[in-house]
Formats: sequence, C-alpha cells, structure tokens
Amino acid sequence: MDARQWIAGLSPWPEEFGLDNMRALLAELGNPERAFASVHVVGTNGKSTATRTVAELLRAEGLDVGAYTSPHVSGWHERLDTTPEAFEAAVARVRPAAEKIGATQFETLTAAALAEFAARGVDAAVVEAGLGGRLDATNVIDARVVLLTNVGLEHTDVLGATRFEIAREKLAVAKPGAIVVLPDDEWRSLVPSNEIRIGGARVAAEAFLGRPPRLTAPPEIALPGRLEHRGPDEIRDGAHTPEGVAWLLDRIPARGWIVVASILGDKDAEAMLELLGRAGGTLVATRSSNSRALDEKELAARAERYFQHVFPVSDPAEALALARSLGPVLVTGSLYLLADLHREG
Repeated sequence: MDARQWIAGLSPWPEEFGLDNMRALLAELGNPERAFASVHVVGTNGKSTATRTVAELLRAEGLDVGAYTSPHVSGWHERLDTTPEAFEAAVARVRPAAEKIGATQFETLTAAALAEFAARGVDAAVVEAGLGGRLDATNVIDARVVLLTNVGLEHTDVLGATRFEIAREKLAVAKPGAIVVLPDDEWRSLVPSNEIRIGGARVAAEAFLGRPPRLTAPPEIALPGRLEHRGPDEIRDGAHTPEGVAWLLDRIPARGWIVVASILGDKDAEAMLELLGRAGGTLVATRSSNSRALDEKELAARAERYFQHVFPVSDPAEALALARSLGPVLVTGSLYLLADLHREG
C-alpha cells in the first residue's frame, strides 16, 4: 500500500482533541520540530494563501523554507508543497512511529511535514494550523511569529459559539516571546503579553526577518481551488464560510451562475446559501467525500428559500456535468468538493 492509500485510510478525526498523541509521535521521531525556526498561520479564511505567501517572501531572501498547508485539492503532496515522490518518502519516514502510537491522519501528515523539513535542514517553516489552534496538531512548534488571517464562525461545536471564543482558541498558539501579527486591533486583548503588529503576510515575513523583505509586494500565489478559473464559464473556489463566500462574490462577475456546492455540517450553511443565492438562481446540491458533509438532499432542502431551482445530485462529477449543461458554473462551498472533482479530471 503506497503512502497516499495508507494516509487516506487513517482516521481523519481524533477520538479526543489534545496534543499528547502528537507529542508522543514527535518524540519517537527525535523531535524534528525543534530543528528550525517557524511561522504559525491561524485563522478562518485565507490560511493556505497566507502560508505560501510568507514562504515565498522568505525564499526571496535566499532562505530554504518549508510550507505546510491543508487541506489539498490536487493531491496529498500539495500539503507539503512538494512532489508526489517526495511526499511518499516523507510519509515513509514517519509511518512506523505513526502506526506504533495510532496517530490520526492529520497528526501523521503534520509529523511528516515537520520531519521532512528537519531532514532537509530548512532555515524556516511556515505552518498552517488545521482546526483552531490550541489543541491542533500543529501547536507543537515554538513559532517565532504567529499570523492570524481573520476570524469567523466555524467548527462551533469544537472551538466555541462566538467569534471571541474562536479567536481565543486560535491565538492560544502564541508562545511567550512570539510576535503576533493581527489583521486589526479587534483581538489585541487576547495576546496582551506578546508584541503585536497589524498586517498580513508581508508583515509576518518582516517580523520573522527582523527587517522589511526585499520584495515590495507579496508574490501572486496560485493555489488549486482558490479562485481557480477553469475557462471563461467555470470558476472553482473552496470558500467554506460566509466570509469566504462574500470575498468570492466580490471578485467574480455577476453572470447568473449555476452554483455547485457541498457544505460541511459544522459550517454556517444557512448564511452561505443566502449569499450564494445572489450569485444565481440555480443550485446543484451535492456531497463531497468528507464524512462531515451535509447530505445533498438536506442541503437542497435548506437552499430552497434562496434559489429558484434546486437539484440534489449525490455524485459530485454528475452534479458538475448537470451544471455545465445549464450555464456558467461556480463550484464552491468546500475544498473537499474541489478535491473530489480534481480526481475526476
């Protein structure tokens, strides 16, 4: 069984959130997370783009930088910003230890990334948090800089019912001495002991370097499934929160889109559907392969008040084919949906 098959078969969800398993796994591997300096990226939307942008700004300074993101669209290797072959080797390095302690899918991938970066001898790693921050598997690094992209309601069953509670969970990754980069002053009170700067990826890179980066503007980062144009009549974007959907709709033309969507059950589906209803009058509701995705019939029932026409189609590929027969297509709601469609070609 190759690395991709094995990883896909691991449990994506822990029985109980916590860092004990992750710390045990890293101890088995010789604590590779201590081998390099790091930037930790947390937030609700835009984490992957911010992570890759910081990495590129640091690479422009001549640094060897590792970047770890999630989830993926084009393939598992996308998470480690590497090739499929290098991904296989990275997973093989940690597999015996992961099997020994019964690590989850995300714990194993995080360990594979950290061990790969240590083996490469990188100067820095830019690490995107998965879910929240405080109990996330990535919260084993002692990051020099923490970047918060934004805060919206998500995973409320795990992170808290309010934006304040969610922000507190995310910013809990900031260790003493870390510079924290915030998008604005809203959450300053949550990190009173840390140096705070206001900005985004470029400010985070500057905080890490101790001086402004040479590039006067962040590089354009093209990630699969992030405002991805598949020709003039099809756009795919993994917007998975109301804020993400609003951002997307501000950047695409008003065309009467045929919306193809799958939404996870722990997202604010009502708010997302209300916004998507403004993009076009037709929704093809489908279900991604993620176990937390809403059933397509339930999603369709929720959407009826916001769309003139709603079609539930269980298979994402069939949903896309139907949408293409009806007009210009906007695929959104979940990166997991985009990953399913990428596999279909």
